[in-house]
Amino acid sequence: MGIWVDSTIIFIVLTNFMLLASSRLAALVRGVALQGFTLGALLLLTHSDNLTYRVWLLVVAAVGIKGIAFPMFLKRTLNNINVHREVEPYIGYSLSILIGIAGLLLSLWIGSRLPLPGPIVSTLAIPVAFSTMLTGFFLIISRKNALTQVIGYLAAENGIFVFGVTAVHSSSIWVELGILLDVLVAVFVMGIAIHHINKEFESTDVDRFSSLKD
Repeated sequence: MGIWVDSTIIFIVLTNFMLLASSRLAALVRGVALQGFTLGALLLLTHSDNLTYRVWLLVVAAVGIKGIAFPMFLKRTLNNINVHREVEPYIGYSLSILIGIAGLLLSLWIGSRLPLPGPIVSTLAIPVAFSTMLTGFFLIISRKNALTQVIGYLAAENGIFVFGVTAVHSSSIWVELGILLDVLVAVFVMGIAIHHINKEFESTDVDRFSSLKD
């Protein structure tokens, strides 16, 4: 079972690099959808010896919200604003990948020194959780398009989710359900905000906000 958990966690790393390397917004949406399905699989693997109804509830919620609902909503928003690419980000894609590798190495170093209250399902879990959070935060600050920043927010929360289900999974189920509901509301609010930003500025480039200055 351990090899399957490690393989699933490594796949999350690959989706992080996919998010960092892609300029196409549709590919970013697919990347965050893949993370959602992967988190559902990780939940099943980490709780395979105790598949209670609460675990199944969280799996369905994670896959349904992160893997299906959010991507469908983002895809619909993408079609409404008629924007297909992230144009001229603050930090280029090649440098973004290098920064992502550096973030992963830093996360591995932190994970090897972080004291934990109990056993974890994989030694890769904590580093990848931190790396996924850093990837999300990096997308938020390095990209100009508001939709990409929403995807960064989702990636950061996915990192928190990985930490919850691998490090403290015995008591995190209802906490994670609460986080899912909070994120659900936040993403819909962000989607509405993006719609109004596009309507007002005819663009979702956050640099346009500079026109609001006196």
